[in-house]
Amino acid sequence: MAEQTKTLKVGDQAPDFELPQGDPLGDSGTFKLSDYRGKKNVVLAFFPAAFSPVCSQEMPRIQQEKGKFDASDAEVVGISIDQPFALEAWRQQLGLNFPMLSDFHPLAAVTKTYGLLREEGLAAGMSERAVIGVDRQGIIRYIDVHPILEVPEFDTCLAALKG
Repeated sequence: MAEQTKTLKVGDQAPDFELPQGDPLGDSGTFKLSDYRGKKNVVLAFFPAAFSPVCSQEMPRIQQEKGKFDASDAEVVGISIDQPFALEAWRQQLGLNFPMLSDFHPLAAVTKTYGLLREEGLAAGMSERAVIGVDRQGIIRYIDVHPILEVPEFDTCLAALKG
């Protein structure tokens, strides 16, 4: 587990962002990280691509462990560069009931800010697979840039957020 990305390390203030969630033509709205400041921990689960095999294992695992996130007073969100329509279709297909955020436009802006854009090799142009835990004060308490072909675990992140 790396405790940093290309741009951030544990202990840094998490850069604020606002991304669309759900059906962009519906009434799903947006997710803004700073809306949780002072209220809840947030776990950011960056992933390379909807409908891909490993991501299609990771997101259902998050759904299965949703009770652990709730017990840790943590909101969990999936983030990828996929278009909102694709993310919403995938979320519905997998039966997920947590936000899936689209970093499609401007292309990968949040992913780049968080230092997680893959620039070469396998899955170039996509996000790294990463878990970032942000506490109620907006401080990054956990970073795991995970091997792209493996599903990460979340218990260590939740433990770091309990402090």
